[in-house]
Amino acid sequence: MNASSLKKVSRFSWIGYIGVLLALGGFAMLPAVMFGADILKESGPYIGWYILYWAIIAAIFCFFTGYQKYMAFDKPMRELSQATKQVAEGDFTVYLKPMHKADKYNYIDVMFQDFNKMVEALGSLETMKTNFVADVSHEIKTPLSIVQNYATALKNEAIGPEIRKEYVETIITASQSLSVLVTNILNLNKLENQGIQLPDEPYDVCRQLSDTILSFDNLLEKKGISVEVDMEEQVSIYADPDLMEIVWRNLLSNAWKFTEPGGVIRCKQTSTENSVSVAISDTGCGMDEETRKRIFEKFYQGDSSHSKEGNGLGLALSLQVIKLMGGTITVMSELGEGATFIVTLNARY
Repeated sequence: MNASSLKKVSRFSWIGYIGVLLALGGFAMLPAVMFGADILKESGPYIGWYILYWAIIAAIFCFFTGYQKYMAFDKPMRELSQATKQVAEGDFTVYLKPMHKADKYNYIDVMFQDFNKMVEALGSLETMKTNFVADVSHEIKTPLSIVQNYATALKNEAIGPEIRKEYVETIITASQSLSVLVTNILNLNKLENQGIQLPDEPYDVCRQLSDTILSFDNLLEKKGISVEVDMEEQVSIYADPDLMEIVWRNLLSNAWKFTEPGGVIRCKQTSTENSVSVAISDTGCGMDEETRKRIFEKFYQGDSSHSKEGNGLGLALSLQVIKLMGGTITVMSELGEGATFIVTLNARY
């Protein structure tokens, strides 16, 4: 309903009020009409004043009720209509001030409160969407630029076979990074927009952890990193094994990436009657408080010196998986003292 429609409704209400009150005035004269002209002759000089009196009463009542209706309904509805229009046009800074104090809120005030919460949520989503698009564009642009530059360089027939091979390897590495980035973005979007049905059968998480650690064997050996493992022989949990493998791989990959040559990665698993916990620690550079707060944000990379080895989506993806599994993930770290990621999942035996 637009402003002109509201005005039409208001006018109609005023006419209705006047009509009702004048009708009441007419009913007040009904005895005089019923009992004959003698009464009318006797009260003739006062009829005009009588009608004027009722007209004034009708006007006062109409003005009072109309003003109350305008302040209590018409005005806030116009404000809400205008604010809704602004939001529809993309303005998420709109705020509707409640008409009463908090202890005297009526349904209009509550409606304004809910509207403000909705606008705030929409504004946050819009900001997140804008930031996400900007981050994705930036992350995709880097490997694409590498591919383009080195592919252009390959057109130079004067370069030798060794340099040509090096350029080709660089292009392959950049294209693989782009492929991983796109896959992670799609997986993250899928996880954020759907629920996961937990499997009916449990699986052995200790076996999965062991296999995942073994898959990093070559990388760990090349960097001279040792692994210390402390876990039970077998622990079964109800979770999606494919999604949980993403978590273990991301956490181990982070530990390998930030651990200096000769360092140590530790994987410790413990369990209680109701839960299973896995702690993956490293002896790397650690992180400060600001990094700890933002470590699970999309595309955030606290240590820019390792930015070429990832795209900042691994921990965000891991967090979404763990949330869907009904678990939690926490991080403990101090700058220069390594980091420990603890994953806790519900166990149902």
